[in-house]
Amino acid sequence: MYATLWRRLPGPTALRLLLCLVLLAAVVAVLFTWVFPWVQTLLPTQDVTVPSG
Repeated sequence: MYATLWRRLPGPTALRLLLCLVLLAAVVAVLFTWVFPWVQTLLPTQDVTVPSG
């Protein structure tokens, strides 16, 4: 998978590395902005199993 991505990116090695970092940052931003908040609404975070006292 990574080799295919590397071969499809244009330019010399330095530009490819920069593009990989930009793509990684974009994926992380999408995850933190939309995916993780959506998944959090599906998880039962209010169900406490440890007694409080």
